[in-house]
Amino acid sequence: MKNWEGDDTDTYCPAANDLADAQAVCEVLGIELQLVNFADRYWERVFSYFLQEYRAGRTPNPDILCNKEIKFRAFLDYAKQRGADYIATGHYVRTSHDQHGVQLLKGSDPQKDQSYFLYALNQEQLSQSLFPVGDLSKQQVREIAAMLRLKNYAKKDSTGICFIGERKFKTFLSEYLPAQPGMIKTLGGEIIGKHDGLMFYTIGQRQGLHIGGRKDKAELPWYVAAKDITQNVLYVVQGDHHPALFKQDLIAANVHWIHHIPALPFKAAAKTRYRQQDQACVIEKMEEDHYRVTFAEPQRAITPGQSVVFYQDDICLGGGIIEN
Repeated sequence: MKNWEGDDTDTYCPAANDLADAQAVCEVLGIELQLVNFADRYWERVFSYFLQEYRAGRTPNPDILCNKEIKFRAFLDYAKQRGADYIATGHYVRTSHDQHGVQLLKGSDPQKDQSYFLYALNQEQLSQSLFPVGDLSKQQVREIAAMLRLKNYAKKDSTGICFIGERKFKTFLSEYLPAQPGMIKTLGGEIIGKHDGLMFYTIGQRQGLHIGGRKDKAELPWYVAAKDITQNVLYVVQGDHHPALFKQDLIAANVHWIHHIPALPFKAAAKTRYRQQDQACVIEKMEEDHYRVTFAEPQRAITPGQSVVFYQDDICLGGGIIEN
């Protein structure tokens, strides 16, 4: 499955290498390889949203939308049209079934669990999907692949967003969105530097601010605390534990429940970023499609545009987009 056409080189997005690896595996297993291109749909359903969110000063997670719209929609439809009953993917998650439908569960390996990226899937998508490595660790998967003499048993894990690859994020984004430089200010309004464009920064970011070494201030590192889109101002604070970097609650929109809507308010756990430990919280309904999530402990760097994902033990309940 190929989802990106631009800069299709070994340096940025090694689709040719991935295709060769897939072909080698199919030859060992004695199965046919089919190649399908969803680049147009990816641009329309995922990448355009990615640009729209950055243009608005938010920080989106395109992998979540790619799973919802491409891997488990476009690809699932493609497979069904060719007579398949299910699709199988390498996501580290599990499922369980009851009289009401399918539940999405965390992968058995806590270091590889990918349920955070699949919270937007619906019952139809999950009921027609298989996750054969969900009960395994990554090391076990590699050992099985080595035993089968698969060429890619030791292949490096893929990380980050495919269409960016090894390039610097700022370089990539500048190709699609015009940068608007502006002022960097403290919360007290003091101008202490210039930013290259709000889209290049995210809440809690330390690197790339270029405002270190001031002699009149304590030598603590600076962190992004807020972005004012209207005034094109980046607000920063000093110190990893500055109170402005922490929030007790958030508002989420476009909330999706995988199995059923729990009776609210509801005590659960949540993550506001991948690999974060589950954080105890209370979820309550607000007007329209908005929900308030109040944490037992203040959370650092809650970022608009990212996803908050809800859990009850190993069950992924669903999630939504962080508004503020």
